[in-house]
Amino acid sequence: MAVYFTENRISWVYVQSLDLRDAVASVEKKHKGGARSTNVCAKRRKLTAMGWKSGLSAFNKALLDLRTACYIVLASTTGCRNHELSNVHSGSHNRTEDDEGTIFHWMRSKSEKTDAGMCDWMIPDAAVRSLRVMERWAEPYQAMIAEEIRARRKVDPLDLEIFHAEKHRHALFLGACGKKGNRVRTLSLTSLNRSLNEFATDVGVDWNFASHQFRRKFANYVAHSRFGDLRYLRVHFAHWSMDMTLGYAMDENWGNHLDLELYDEIQSEFEDIKLGTVDVWLREESLGGGYGGSLKRWQRDPTNLAIFKDHRTMLISIADSTAIRSNGHAWCTADNDGCVGNTLERTRCGGCNHSVIGPGHLGIYRQLYNNLKELIDCNDIGENGHKRVLRELERCRDVIVQLGYDPESIAA
Repeated sequence: MAVYFTENRISWVYVQSLDLRDAVASVEKKHKGGARSTNVCAKRRKLTAMGWKSGLSAFNKALLDLRTACYIVLASTTGCRNHELSNVHSGSHNRTEDDEGTIFHWMRSKSEKTDAGMCDWMIPDAAVRSLRVMERWAEPYQAMIAEEIRARRKVDPLDLEIFHAEKHRHALFLGACGKKGNRVRTLSLTSLNRSLNEFATDVGVDWNFASHQFRRKFANYVAHSRFGDLRYLRVHFAHWSMDMTLGYAMDENWGNHLDLELYDEIQSEFEDIKLGTVDVWLREESLGGGYGGSLKRWQRDPTNLAIFKDHRTMLISIADSTAIRSNGHAWCTADNDGCVGNTLERTRCGGCNHSVIGPGHLGIYRQLYNNLKELIDCNDIGENGHKRVLRELERCRDVIVQLGYDPESIAA
């Protein structure tokens, strides 16, 4: 939701501000060399004439907000560290296509973590749009760096500051420092975090932001997506499979330098989620589903528990040997998600040998049970429809009983 909101903010500010900025720049160029007050007044008149009513200061702030919004989208959808986003330059995006015509988008940057060097991150459409916006946003700042380099070379071709300026010349997340003569460089971590928190305050978010939080959140989000039905990954990452088989989507230039440490973090998050889920299973008094019932019966035999040296060892053993995927109404332990119980015929999970249904799912089956009871007396669903209602009603009743409840007493 946060990324969706921020992306909408990008779209609005992008349309409103960059065109305005270019128009204001032409006014500033026209009045260059004149009195500062004359220049400011001319820019205000131009903004007003083009529909901006909030003044010059608010306009300049909107431009900085655009930069922050793009950073949030990229950080949230790539899992990059701050320095890796700071190293993103113009032209960092590329796309590849596999044999089936699926398009994959990539962002390239330099990672200074453990000397990883140039790395590629697979990115969704939202990140591609943010890169496009930032490439246009950074143009005047990049021009200022180019002008600085020309001026320094004219005075002293061996000036060491030329070398430092060249490193920032094509960067995207730039800023001008008034204390250093409006010199443009890539944003420092301190400046970036300050911008994040100012942005959050302006949009009403009460949170102390730091750039590194986005990487951890990304790993957690993707891990949950893998744990669930993978809709997020399918939609935004073009069928990105977390089994690391990305080779078919790569060419000889792009996608061969992956952020393997990020995948390790995602895997670690996923393992933590699985451990937590198995721990909940073992602590519950009753579980529904074929696998859930078998697990509780296994757990009640002390000889089975005695083979583990401690509780955590047992959790790890079960989690490592069990495929776990959440489908919303049960946990599925099948090796794949092809069963219609995950989508079209969800009540099938109650009697499936691969399912685990816990008390947290009780509300779903209670509501299904109530809804199905109302359909029993319907006269327009046909004989087959009536048989299906009775079958699914019985399945819901069985699940509720498996969880230790009386279907009629909890039905409301």
